[in-house]
Amino acid sequence: MSVRDTEPPQGTALAGLRRVVAASMAGTVVEWYEFFLYGTAATLVFNKVFFAKGTSDLDAILAAFVTYAVGFAARPIGGIVFGHFGDKYGRKKLLQLSLLLVGATTFLMGCLPTFAQVGYLAPALLVVLRFMQGFAVGGEWGGAVLLVAEHSPSKSRAFWASWPQAAVPLGNMLATVVLLVLTSTLSDASFLSWGWRVAFWLSAVVVLIGYYVRTKITDAPIFLAAQQLAEQEKATSFSAIEVLKRYPRGVFTAMGLRFGENILYYLVVTFSITYLKVHVGANTKVILWWLLAAHAVHFAVIPLAGRLSDRFGRRPIYLIGALAGGTWGFFAFPMMDSKHNAVILSAIIIGLVFHAFMYAAQPAIMAEMFPTRMRYSGVSLGYQVTSIVAGSLAPIIAVRLLNTYKSSVPIAWYLAGAAAVTVVAVLFARETNGADLAAIDLADAENLAAESNRKVAA
Repeated sequence: MSVRDTEPPQGTALAGLRRVVAASMAGTVVEWYEFFLYGTAATLVFNKVFFAKGTSDLDAILAAFVTYAVGFAARPIGGIVFGHFGDKYGRKKLLQLSLLLVGATTFLMGCLPTFAQVGYLAPALLVVLRFMQGFAVGGEWGGAVLLVAEHSPSKSRAFWASWPQAAVPLGNMLATVVLLVLTSTLSDASFLSWGWRVAFWLSAVVVLIGYYVRTKITDAPIFLAAQQLAEQEKATSFSAIEVLKRYPRGVFTAMGLRFGENILYYLVVTFSITYLKVHVGANTKVILWWLLAAHAVHFAVIPLAGRLSDRFGRRPIYLIGALAGGTWGFFAFPMMDSKHNAVILSAIIIGLVFHAFMYAAQPAIMAEMFPTRMRYSGVSLGYQVTSIVAGSLAPIIAVRLLNTYKSSVPIAWYLAGAAAVTVVAVLFARETNGADLAAIDLADAENLAAESNRKVAA
């Protein structure tokens, strides 16, 4: 068991770890600034700019959410491709590429013509760019969290690896601030005409900052050692296929852990905008202020939940989040219906606090399921494939349920069912708190050697 992996970092090692955390967070802030910007614009702008109006406002919003789902469909493909090459060539190189790609596609979204100008070509171009954006984001998460997890000591891995997760609400906050400034300084007509484009063009600035910060770090020693060994053995197997073959339990457990968490998140931060705007009749600026405050709380709670996961274990903290998250819809939507600002804000904050108890521990628990040589592929598969049937469909299903039943109760039951899936996954998961990544690699190497010896003997 390596000393580096068990003792808390001190001095130069601590400074280096903090630098890695900052680099990982910088890119993740950029990625999620752009991803959340799209999700918010889907409700506030795109349904009016890129789509023909249907029989109701919800019809156009539903069409916008379908393009939103396209990005999620692309994320597993990005996760597989980036995971394969990230396991082969390094986390840093692929993270820089994903950052540039998502920045370019987001900037181009701000340049698209409207439905009034080019008809159905407008949503078609939006779908293409959304697919490319989702592809890039699909490769971002695994590399960002592993960059930190593989540099972290085992006793505090959940805490350190939770910081890239905390960068998600930070990116959301940045997008919300930009939208608030634009909607507060421009008329509704000006914002819909050109103001929203500025928010997308600003992505170029934050991308350059994030890219520069990421040039200052290196891959973890444990990855460099695994990479050298793979080159010596001339490993040629495709990571995604091999990880499914050798660690199916890890992949499917990760999917289950992700399912309820992902649906809860997109109901709280994306569908809630629609619910408050269309069903409750709330003002756009007020909604954005609510989300800004909620994201700030989310940012603060995630590292705290990571610390609790290091102290009490991954499973107990995750289980609390899953059980509590399953109840959110039953009380949160009635709270929103009250139309009282403080009550609505509380509903959103409570949802994100429940979410944080699951989200904070994800990088550590998923990283501890796989050996270094296929870890990027393993965590990307478990995390991103689930997004197709979870987060991508959550706003669409919720809008359809609301449109059909005119009630939030079916949505609450939908969330409860999703949370139940995650509860089952937590119960079947192994407790990995304190696991040594070097020991996981050693066990994997021994299994490979034993398999090779059986083949020779046969």
